[in-house]
Amino acid sequence: MKTLGHWLASPWRRSAAAAVAGALPVLAFPAPSLWWWAYVALVPWLLLLRTAPTAKRAAYDGWCGGFGFMLAMHHWLLPSLHVFTFVIAALLGALWAPWGRLVRHLLGGTPSLSRVAVALVVLPSGWLAAELVRSWQGLGGPWGMLGSSQWQVAPALRLASVGGVWLLSFLLVALNVAVAVLVAVRGARVPAVAGLVATAAATSAAWIYAPRPVVDGQVRIAVVQPGVIGGPDSGERRFDREEQLTRRLAGQGVDLIVWGESSVGFDLGDRPDLARRLADLSRATGADILVNVDARRSDKPGIYKSSVLVGPDGLTGQRYDKMRLVPFGEYIPARSLLGWATSVGKAAGEDRRRGSQPVVMDVGDGLRAGPMVCFETAFPDMTRHLTREGVDVLIGQSATSTFQQSWAPGQHASLAALRAAETGRPMVHATLTGVSAVHGPDGERVGSRLGTDASATQVYEIPLAHGTTPYVRYGDWTVHAALLILVGWAAGEGVRTLRLRRSAPEPPAPPVRTAHGSPARPGR
Repeated sequence: MKTLGHWLASPWRRSAAAAVAGALPVLAFPAPSLWWWAYVALVPWLLLLRTAPTAKRAAYDGWCGGFGFMLAMHHWLLPSLHVFTFVIAALLGALWAPWGRLVRHLLGGTPSLSRVAVALVVLPSGWLAAELVRSWQGLGGPWGMLGSSQWQVAPALRLASVGGVWLLSFLLVALNVAVAVLVAVRGARVPAVAGLVATAAATSAAWIYAPRPVVDGQVRIAVVQPGVIGGPDSGERRFDREEQLTRRLAGQGVDLIVWGESSVGFDLGDRPDLARRLADLSRATGADILVNVDARRSDKPGIYKSSVLVGPDGLTGQRYDKMRLVPFGEYIPARSLLGWATSVGKAAGEDRRRGSQPVVMDVGDGLRAGPMVCFETAFPDMTRHLTREGVDVLIGQSATSTFQQSWAPGQHASLAALRAAETGRPMVHATLTGVSAVHGPDGERVGSRLGTDASATQVYEIPLAHGTTPYVRYGDWTVHAALLILVGWAAGEGVRTLRLRRSAPEPPAPPVRTAHGSPARPGR
């Protein structure tokens, strides 16, 4: 009977196993939402990496696992980007190649207690380094960060208020490393258990000592979700449906009404009739309306996606233009080189234009709202900046109708819980076609969600909170600490290697030969 090691001796089988192992963490995210699975999801991948026959093979296994993770996390892009989805997954997966070598170096063979102890902090730091690089907007942004899988776990959300989603990712990787050591390295169980205890202690300390948002008010915000509307004249018919739904909110005492991304497909400067209809809705409901315009601007060249606030007197002049665009969906990076993506999928035929700065909007009687558009809610630095600017409520306007029957809407909606917990500010996630949701200042769900099958309105009683969370105050300190750990470890390894070379015994000198070719005798 063939052993597993013999089966993995084939490079192709080993690569396939690495890709499958790397894909396993996706089960912790929506739609499966098996949040507990994240605590052990990396263990098969870690066990494979530590048994790699060479460092080069470990790097390749890291790459294959990263490819599997990226492909599984973004598999819903396949109908839009087709083969290019595999290209993106392969490029981003390469970020885990150094991590693969790091796992083998620290956990391969029979690691000492000290190496295991080092691995418990260095390997999570290496994982964060990969997440940091891929979080750059041009590489796709921080969608699917490992820590985001804990969006519905109250203790984890409390930790997010201390160190953001980065701290959750760090602790999850440390937990997986400890479990892998317990499974595979019998002689090093003491540091593994210590790692588990330290993770539990950090969670408990954050639960007890982390400052909690002080709830000192309430606001009523309504979300309007028209549902899927396609076919000819879909823009006009969607506006009609949104108008019909909004009129139902008259007399309900709402403070703000939020429409989803691309809810208005025409520039309101070119369509004063639509602007008047929105003003009429604002007067009828007694609330300002935050719409999202996806159209070519009448006052400047190019297409913008913009959050526009409309009051009873018409356009208020408060507008936010989306700053961070979706690669390939809203623009093509290096279009001259990668423009061929439009021929194999639904990549952007024309690049959208970017806004220049975040905007805090004054709504009604003193409410300050910070709008973001779709993809931007994945970036924790954006919500942190808006919180520092004094917002009372965070608002994300989104549209995932292209991926309606996939895991994407649920994954996107879950990000609101993380952003709310990180900042101590409630967040409204309003979409065209679902999932729409609201989370309070602790990250807890407020009210019921509007699923992808709903065409409706929902009014939410949202608690308002003030105060500053440690994450807002200190920022991405977890990332900075991880980078310092990696630099310190690399410096230590360099010094150790240098000392070993200096202490190595000199090789014996070759014997001196005489002119006749025989070795010279001592003393002659």
